[in-house]
Amino acid sequence: MLRPLAAQILVLASLSAQPAPSLAGYWEGVIQIPGTEMKIQVTLEGSGAVWSGRISIPPQGAKDLALGDVKVAGDAVSFAMPGIPGSPKFSGQLGKAGRIEGMFSQGGQVFPFGLARVGAAAPVAVAAPKPDPQDRELGFPGFNAFPLKGSVRAGGAHPYFAVMVAGSGPTDRDWSNPLINVPSHGGRDFAAWLQGQGLGSLRYDKRFIGSRDAKLDISLDAQVGDIKAALKAARLLPEAKGKRLLLVGHSEGSLLSLLAAGEADAALLLAMPGASMGKLIVLQVKNQLDGAGAPEDFKKQNLAYLEGVLEAIRGDKEPPAAAEGIAQGIVNLAKSLTRPETRGFVRATMDLDPWGSAQRLAVPCAVVWGERDIQTWKPAAVPPEFKGTVLQIPEANHLFKRETRDKASLAGPAALTTYGDSTPLADLSPLAAWLKTLK
Repeated sequence: MLRPLAAQILVLASLSAQPAPSLAGYWEGVIQIPGTEMKIQVTLEGSGAVWSGRISIPPQGAKDLALGDVKVAGDAVSFAMPGIPGSPKFSGQLGKAGRIEGMFSQGGQVFPFGLARVGAAAPVAVAAPKPDPQDRELGFPGFNAFPLKGSVRAGGAHPYFAVMVAGSGPTDRDWSNPLINVPSHGGRDFAAWLQGQGLGSLRYDKRFIGSRDAKLDISLDAQVGDIKAALKAARLLPEAKGKRLLLVGHSEGSLLSLLAAGEADAALLLAMPGASMGKLIVLQVKNQLDGAGAPEDFKKQNLAYLEGVLEAIRGDKEPPAAAEGIAQGIVNLAKSLTRPETRGFVRATMDLDPWGSAQRLAVPCAVVWGERDIQTWKPAAVPPEFKGTVLQIPEANHLFKRETRDKASLAGPAALTTYGDSTPLADLSPLAAWLKTLK
């Protein structure tokens, strides 16, 4: 999966509302994600300037979610999914064949979608989701007093309490990402595993989750400031009374955690980028092109374009135009990295050296990778200056779920099938042993 390593916020465009009763009804179709199709079901109701709707996404277990900003203008329609990470938006047009065709955008990525009318709309009762009884909901002030939301889970006898930082893009406190087409709550699962080791935890939504404010401060300073604020909030929790703090970062969250780990008592860096973000993005794309058997000329052209985009970001310049022959997935990746509202964050993080920061930590630290992670992986050599613990979990993927397939067979869509709730965590015994060394 080409996964942008930056936080994205979408600005929902609005369309003038005009009567279009022909668009009312129940529609079924798919979002065309590279390598797979995600089924969706949409009900549109209304006329004139007043429209509403619901959406179900069976592969994600989402049922009858209320749509927001439903706008109809002639044969054009747009609608959003409020409160969902990455601010999903659909924008389409009713064609001569009676189908709605358009683009779906979320978390900085854009994919085509199509809908065919199946019948008339029918009202459906929507059940409110049940909170996890193990979690206590919490609100606390982040950087510059920005309100953050989190979940607290009590621990046991272990002398540490964990503060968890999620990975890149529209990934929430539970490590759920709407671009994963199966129900997936890896962060919640990991918090439960920590609880089994005697550690309570605080996990929180990043400041842009559910936001549609294009002016929201999502700078590196703001996001690292939020981590420090979460550590401060954790020290005041009754569940953490008398305990030291373990800062747990995942993927991009581990890179950001390195910049705040001096305010914790220990650091656990899960799926840490083994190189700078800029280098890792190029390696991720190269690996996908290699795995797809792309011709050498095609790979060279596409990687050169991507390098040009990254250089433009470094120099705060406009990115190069995509020539004919550039893969659409790479064009979409470039667009997500160069969006005006997120470009500053991408530029600030692109060349951060994770090992330079890790070797300067004055607290106990472990860096852990899944053996079958295709997004971030253990480098061939770890700098000798790093004095912390290095672990690789056998048969573990990016979310540390159990993955028994050969790594070479795990192209993006195939890999995602074991990211879901139905896949158990891998055997984390090596990590459990390290946690016992924390005193």
